[in-house]
Amino acid sequence: MTPVLDWEFLPLLVVLSSFVPGVWIMFLREEQEALRSSLNLIGAVAKVVLVGLMLRGVGAGAVYEWRLQVLPGLELSLIGDALALLFVTLSAVLWLVTTVYAIGYLKDSPNRTRFFSFFSLCVTATTGLAMAGDLFTFVIFYEALTWATYPLVVHRGTPEAIQAGRLYLIYTLTAGAALVLGAVWFQVEAGTVAFAPGGVLEMAAVEEAPVRFFSLFLVLLAGVAVKASFFPVHGWLPIAMVAPAPVSALLHAVAVVKAGAFGVVRLLHSLFGIEVAWEMGAAGLVAGLAAFTIIYGSIRALVQDDLKRLLAFSTVSQLSYIALGVAFLTPMAQTGGLVHLVHQGIMKITLFFCAGVLSETLQVKKVSQMAGVARRMPLTMLAFTVAALGMIGIPPIAGFLSKWYLGVGALDAGAVWVIPVLLASSLLNAAYFLPVIRTAYFDDPDPEGWDDKGRSRWFEADWRLVVPTVVTALLALASGLFGGIPWSPLGWAELIVDRSIL
Repeated sequence: MTPVLDWEFLPLLVVLSSFVPGVWIMFLREEQEALRSSLNLIGAVAKVVLVGLMLRGVGAGAVYEWRLQVLPGLELSLIGDALALLFVTLSAVLWLVTTVYAIGYLKDSPNRTRFFSFFSLCVTATTGLAMAGDLFTFVIFYEALTWATYPLVVHRGTPEAIQAGRLYLIYTLTAGAALVLGAVWFQVEAGTVAFAPGGVLEMAAVEEAPVRFFSLFLVLLAGVAVKASFFPVHGWLPIAMVAPAPVSALLHAVAVVKAGAFGVVRLLHSLFGIEVAWEMGAAGLVAGLAAFTIIYGSIRALVQDDLKRLLAFSTVSQLSYIALGVAFLTPMAQTGGLVHLVHQGIMKITLFFCAGVLSETLQVKKVSQMAGVARRMPLTMLAFTVAALGMIGIPPIAGFLSKWYLGVGALDAGAVWVIPVLLASSLLNAAYFLPVIRTAYFDDPDPEGWDDKGRSRWFEADWRLVVPTVVTALLALASGLFGGIPWSPLGWAELIVDRSIL
C-alpha cells in the first residue's frame, strides 16, 4: 500500500500558504511588482501542492486534523477529509489560474498591492471555512471572508463600487449576525457545534420541540442563504458586478457564493442530519426554495443586456442546483449537488474570464456590443461557448453530468416535480446563452473594428488572460468527458457519498 503523509498540521499549512503571502504583500510598495507577483504565484503553487498531498492521503483513507484550543469548550478545528477537499481543491486550482489572470488584467491598474493582499486573504478564508471541523471555526472564517472580499468589491473606488460595497456589507454582516446567533443557539440545544457525518441532533429531541428546532434551522439558514444567493436575499450579487473581472470570477466560482452553498451542505448534513431535516420539514423547505431560485435567476438573466449582470443572475440560478441536490436523501441527488459545486465553479469562472477579456480589450460590456467578436477573439469565444453549453447541460461538458445525476436522484426520491424544474432551467439557460453565442459568431461586426481587407484589428488579448480562460474551459470539458474516472470531480463526489462522509 502506498504510504501517506501523516501530518496533522497539513490543513494549517494549506491555510497559511495564502495567508502569509497576503500579509507580506500588504507591506510592499506599489512599484514592487515582481516581488508581489512572485509571492502570489509561489503561494498559489504551494497551496496546490499541499492540497495534492492531502488528496493523495485522503484517497488512501487518511483524515488530517489540526486543532487549537481558544476558549474552554471552543477550539479552532481544521479537518481535511474528502468533503472538505472537494471545496479546497476547487479553491486552490482556481486561485492559481485566477492569480495568473489577475496579474495580466491589472497590469496597469492602481492599488495592486492592496488588491493582491486581500485577494490572498480571501482565499485563506475560503479554504479555512472549507476545512472547518465545527460551526465555531466555520463562523470565524465565514466572517473573515466578508471582510476580505469587501476591499475587492470596492477596489475601483467609483461611486457605484462604494454603493455596491455598502450593500454587500449590509447583506453579509446581517447574515453573519444570524449565523453567530444560530451557532450559540445550536450549542445550547445540542451541547456541541462539532460537524459530524449524519448530523449531531437526535430525532427524539427534535420531536419534543419541533417549532423550536425549526426556528433554529431558519436562523442558521438565513446566515448562509445570503452568500448562497437564495431568493430573496440575492440582491447584493448582481450589484457587486462593478468589481474587476478577477473579483467577479472569485465571487461567483470560488469564494463567497460557494461558501454559502457549502454552508447549506454543512447545515443539512453535518449539523441537523438529512434524515432529521426531512422529518422536520427543513430539507423540503431548502429544496423548494432552491427550485424557485433556479427558475427565478434564469428568468432574470433572460432580460439582461449587460454581460456580467447576465452571468450574475445565471449564478443565482446555477448555485441552487447544489442546495437542491444535497437536500434529498438519495445518493445520486447528493452526488449531483456536490459535483455541481465544482462543475459550476470551473464553468462560471471561464465565463467571467471571457467577460473580462472582452471588457478590457475591446471595451465590450453588453451582449448587444458582441457582434462578430468571435472573429476577433476566437480562442476567448470558443472558451465562452464551451462553458455556456455546459451551463445549458449539453453533453459531454461537465454541466450535463450534474443535471443528469440531479434528475435521476430526484426520481429515485420520488420528487418527480424536480424534472420540470431542471428542463425549464435548461431551456431558459439556452434562451439567454445561445443568443450571445449567435451574436458573437454570426452577426456582422462594427465596420470600425475591421481594416480594409476584412481582417480584425484586434486579436487575442495578453496571454495571461487567454491561457487561464482556455485552461478552465478545458477543465470543464475534461470533467465531463472523464467523469467516470476515480479522481474526477464526479468520482470524488461519489467517494464522499459512498463513504457516508456527508
